Amino acid sequence: MSPIWGSILTELIPLALVVALSPLTIIPAVLVLHTPRPRPTALAFLAGWLMGLTALTAIFVEVSNLLGGLGSKPPGWASWLRIVIGVALIAFGVYRWFTRTQSEHMPGWMTKMSSLTPARAAGTAVVLTVVNPKVLFICAAAGLAIGSAGLKPAGAWVAEIWYVLIAASTVALPILGYVFSGGRLDPALARLKEWLERQHATLVAVILVVIGLLVLYKGVHGL
Repeated sequence: MSPIWGSILTELIPLALVVALSPLTIIPAVLVLHTPRPRPTALAFLAGWLMGLTALTAIFVEVSNLLGGLGSKPPGWASWLRIVIGVALIAFGVYRWFTRTQSEHMPGWMTKMSSLTPARAAGTAVVLTVVNPKVLFICAAAGLAIGSAGLKPAGAWVAEIWYVLIAASTVALPILGYVFSGGRLDPALARLKEWLERQHATLVAVILVVIGLLVLYKGVHGL
């Protein structure tokens, strides 16, 4: 593996984990397993989630390409971009920490997830990737990181698939686990949902600050 490949794949892991470990990613995936038709609804939700993440990331890879990012050498603006993204993540994480007591209850739209049909579940998943500022922002960061890494177009697609698979892992695991094991996972999924509902604000704040520090360090180190 070349140094460029090792660097970009390593950088994408923490970005993907911000999306993967967000309670607003995991909880909807758990809730769609309690619909009247859990298997087709959950699989449709997973398909929509994968499509949304892939499309968002690809858009920002293309934005980077338009800025001259794809090629044999990373552009000079890439480090400054990482610094801006890192500072923004830290600031957002600090804000979420100080407002965590105001986010103890599950958002109202989540209560409707358990009544979705398969078609609506797929559409809802795509919409959630776009309207969730954290997912949108992290996909933008990932896409711009891929596009500014100096990879060829084929390599950029491989890196994007790597990012999307990690980012969608916490949606795929409970859904695919339920598909293959059925109701045996219901007690564990219920306990997970309850814990995430209680701790989601704190988790989001800590994860954002940690990842922001990593991205900031990457940017400063590249100057």
